[in-house]
Amino acid sequence: MSNLLTLIPILADGETTAAQTTGSGVASLLVSLVSLLLVVVLMYFMLIRPQKKRQKEEQAMRNNIRVGDEITTIGGICGRVLNIKDESLVIETGADRSKMTIKKWAIQSCDTVHDGPAPDDDDDDDDI
Repeated sequence: MSNLLTLIPILADGETTAAQTTGSGVASLLVSLVSLLLVVVLMYFMLIRPQKKRQKEEQAMRNNIRVGDEITTIGGICGRVLNIKDESLVIETGADRSKMTIKKWAIQSCDTVHDGPAPDDDDDDDDI
Protein backbone atom coordinates (compact mmCIF):
# COMPACT_ATOMS: atom_id res chain seq x y z
CA MET A 1 0.00 0.00 0.00
CA SER A 2 2.85 2.37 0.77
CA ASN A 3 4.26 1.78 -2.70
CA LEU A 4 0.97 2.87 -4.20
CA LEU A 5 0.98 6.05 -2.16
CA THR A 6 4.46 6.92 -3.39
CA LEU A 7 3.40 6.41 -7.02
CA ILE A 8 0.41 8.75 -6.85
CA PRO A 9 2.48 11.95 -6.51
CA ILE A 10 4.81 10.73 -9.28
CA LEU A 11 1.88 10.09 -11.63
CA ALA A 12 0.35 13.44 -10.72
CA ASP A 13 3.64 15.19 -11.46
CA GLY A 14 3.81 13.38 -14.79
CA GLU A 15 0.36 14.65 -15.73
CA THR A 16 1.20 18.24 -14.91
CA THR A 17 4.47 18.16 -16.81
CA ALA A 18 2.95 16.46 -19.87
CA ALA A 19 1.58 19.78 -21.09
CA GLN A 20 4.92 21.40 -20.45
CA THR A 21 6.90 18.74 -22.37
CA THR A 22 4.91 18.97 -25.63
CA GLY A 23 6.95 22.00 -26.61
CA SER A 24 10.21 20.23 -25.88
CA GLY A 25 8.91 17.13 -27.74
CA VAL A 26 8.47 19.20 -30.90
CA ALA A 27 11.92 20.70 -30.41
CA SER A 28 13.53 17.29 -30.00
CA LEU A 29 11.71 16.05 -33.12
CA LEU A 30 12.97 19.07 -35.04
CA VAL A 31 16.53 18.45 -33.84
CA SER A 32 16.25 14.80 -34.94
CA LEU A 33 15.00 15.76 -38.40
CA VAL A 34 17.73 18.38 -38.85
CA SER A 35 20.43 15.91 -37.83
CA LEU A 36 19.03 13.30 -40.23
CA LEU A 37 19.00 15.87 -43.03
CA LEU A 38 22.57 16.83 -42.18
CA VAL A 39 23.67 13.18 -42.44
CA VAL A 40 22.00 12.83 -45.86
CA VAL A 41 23.66 16.01 -47.16
CA LEU A 42 27.02 14.89 -45.78
CA MET A 43 26.68 11.48 -47.46
CA TYR A 44 25.88 13.20 -50.77
CA PHE A 45 29.01 15.35 -50.65
CA MET A 46 31.27 12.56 -49.35
CA LEU A 47 30.08 9.60 -51.44
CA ILE A 48 27.68 10.33 -54.29
CA ARG A 49 29.17 13.52 -55.76
CA PRO A 50 32.78 12.23 -56.06
CA GLN A 51 31.52 8.99 -57.63
CA LYS A 52 29.56 10.90 -60.27
CA LYS A 53 32.60 13.08 -60.97
CA ARG A 54 34.77 9.98 -61.47
CA GLN A 55 32.17 8.46 -63.82
CA LYS A 56 32.09 11.64 -65.92
CA GLU A 57 35.90 11.66 -66.17
CA GLU A 58 35.95 7.99 -67.23
CA GLN A 59 33.24 8.61 -69.84
CA ALA A 60 35.16 11.60 -71.21
CA MET A 61 38.33 9.49 -71.43
CA ARG A 62 36.47 6.73 -73.30
CA ASN A 63 34.89 9.22 -75.70
CA ASN A 64 38.28 10.81 -76.48
CA ILE A 65 39.99 7.58 -77.55
CA ARG A 66 41.64 7.96 -80.97
CA VAL A 67 43.06 5.51 -83.49
CA GLY A 68 46.65 4.68 -82.51
CA ASP A 69 46.15 5.15 -78.76
CA GLU A 70 47.62 2.63 -76.34
CA ILE A 71 44.88 1.40 -74.00
CA THR A 72 44.44 -1.04 -71.14
CA THR A 73 41.17 -2.90 -70.67
CA ILE A 74 39.47 -3.75 -67.40
CA GLY A 75 40.71 -7.33 -67.84
CA GLY A 76 44.33 -6.13 -68.13
CA ILE A 77 44.72 -6.54 -71.90
CA CYS A 78 47.01 -3.90 -73.40
CA GLY A 79 46.78 -2.93 -77.04
CA ARG A 80 46.70 -0.26 -79.72
CA VAL A 81 43.42 1.03 -81.15
CA LEU A 82 42.99 0.22 -84.85
CA ASN A 83 39.35 1.06 -85.50
CA ILE A 84 36.61 2.86 -83.56
CA LYS A 85 32.91 2.16 -84.04
CA ASP A 86 29.93 3.49 -82.07
CA GLU A 87 30.25 1.40 -78.91
CA SER A 88 33.19 -0.87 -79.73
CA LEU A 89 36.81 -0.75 -80.84
CA VAL A 90 39.22 -3.06 -82.58
CA ILE A 91 42.58 -3.30 -80.83
CA GLU A 92 45.84 -4.96 -81.78
CA THR A 93 47.68 -6.87 -79.05
CA GLY A 94 50.97 -8.70 -78.71
CA ALA A 95 53.91 -9.25 -81.02
CA ASP A 96 51.86 -11.41 -83.40
CA ARG A 97 49.40 -8.49 -83.86
CA SER A 98 46.27 -10.33 -82.78
CA LYS A 99 43.14 -8.27 -83.28
CA MET A 100 40.32 -8.11 -80.73
CA THR A 101 37.00 -6.31 -80.66
CA ILE A 102 36.11 -4.85 -77.28
CA LYS A 103 33.36 -2.60 -75.94
CA LYS A 104 34.15 0.99 -74.96
CA TRP A 105 32.90 0.42 -71.41
CA ALA A 106 35.71 -2.16 -70.97
CA ILE A 107 38.48 0.45 -71.32
CA GLN A 108 40.20 1.13 -68.02
CA SER A 109 42.83 3.62 -69.10
CA CYS A 110 44.34 5.36 -72.09
CA ASP A 111 48.12 5.36 -71.87
CA THR A 112 48.62 7.88 -74.70
CA VAL A 113 48.87 11.55 -73.74
CA HIS A 114 47.08 13.96 -76.08
CA ASP A 115 48.10 17.60 -76.43
CA GLY A 116 44.87 19.12 -77.70
CA PRO A 117 41.33 18.26 -78.70
CA ALA A 118 40.62 15.46 -81.14
CA PRO A 119 41.05 16.44 -84.80
CA ASP A 120 37.91 16.92 -86.87
CA ASP A 121 37.92 13.94 -89.24
CA ASP A 122 34.53 14.45 -90.88
CA ASP A 123 34.04 15.85 -94.39
CA ASP A 124 32.31 19.13 -93.59
CA ASP A 125 33.99 22.53 -93.90
CA ASP A 126 34.18 23.48 -90.23
CA ASP A 127 37.83 22.40 -89.90
CA ILE A 128 40.12 24.88 -88.19
